[in-house]
Amino acid sequence: MPSPTELLSRRHLLATLCAASGIVSTPSIAQNRSRRTRNEPVAKSYYAERPDAMRFADDMAARRGLPADWVRDMIGQAVFLPNVPRLMLPPARGVAKNWRVYRSRFIDPVRIRAGARFWERNRSALARAQADFGVPPEIIVGIVGVETIYGQVMGNFRVIDALATLTFDFPPQHPRAQARQAFFQDELEQFLSLAQRIGMDPLNPLGSYAGAMGMPQFMPSSWVKYAIDYDGDGHIDLWNSEVDVIGSVANYFKGYGWQPGLRTHYPVRLSPEARMDTLLAPDILPSFSTDSFAANGALPMDGGLSHPGKFALIELQNGNPALPGNEPEYVAGTENFYVITRYNWSSYYAMAVIDLGQEVAATLSV
Repeated sequence: MPSPTELLSRRHLLATLCAASGIVSTPSIAQNRSRRTRNEPVAKSYYAERPDAMRFADDMAARRGLPADWVRDMIGQAVFLPNVPRLMLPPARGVAKNWRVYRSRFIDPVRIRAGARFWERNRSALARAQADFGVPPEIIVGIVGVETIYGQVMGNFRVIDALATLTFDFPPQHPRAQARQAFFQDELEQFLSLAQRIGMDPLNPLGSYAGAMGMPQFMPSSWVKYAIDYDGDGHIDLWNSEVDVIGSVANYFKGYGWQPGLRTHYPVRLSPEARMDTLLAPDILPSFSTDSFAANGALPMDGGLSHPGKFALIELQNGNPALPGNEPEYVAGTENFYVITRYNWSSYYAMAVIDLGQEVAATLSV
């Protein structure tokens, strides 16, 4: 029986011959609709037709000790998604960030109610994860809520299509194109290696346009490093097992240095003479001791003066600061705030996770 890659080649040859002969195949509209998914282009472009993709497949198979025919077949059946490279581009310059607008996308009644149900269903697993890894329930609940509304929106892109598109067709105009493309090349390798190891069909999983999977939206490398069988059924399932998701998210944070009992941030009071350029230069990386923070005009409040570690001044813009009421908000972020940004390199994301978890907790007797 011919492999799918051989079938693709035959279909391509047949289409060429038909076009040359004036023969046109016209499937019905209903047939076309039944064969398409929302994120697939009308005219599919398979990576089996790309010599660079096939060379990559051979090289990957040799380096990772995988069957070359299988790797070529899987990558060959990946489809180029033309909308995905556009989604990877950063927003246009001049667009003002707005924390209040960003927050409203994630802290809403739908997520809060869903988060409360998730928490109630999984009280014992959340308590166990806190005991095992030191990560509070509200942080785990916040992550899963922000990422997928507790599994309601996990993405409808085929993971292999997304990863192949970003491996072979990453937008060159991106300011960090080379590094980002290398990242997705590694993720494609990790994904196929994982699929081969656990017996998963790489053509089946759906995820985000960046290839993130399941309720916690783990990239393949994160799945390999941090996903765990926390419900004890003998396999890891981040799509359907909420207990596996809870344990895996907690394990992820522990792996990135989460410190049990440490707050994520403190209120901060800025003096009129605060050296804002100095304070904001490290961005979200905690770089100031309590003394140096204060010496530069930032005073952590609500017990922050006793914080033993370092701070970052976190700035949350609210649109054009020249307009009344649009002044930025500031907090003093700790090492644990920084750990949350290892999930998504954004202070706005981290604050949304924290706030959603706290809002859900406020609705429960925890």
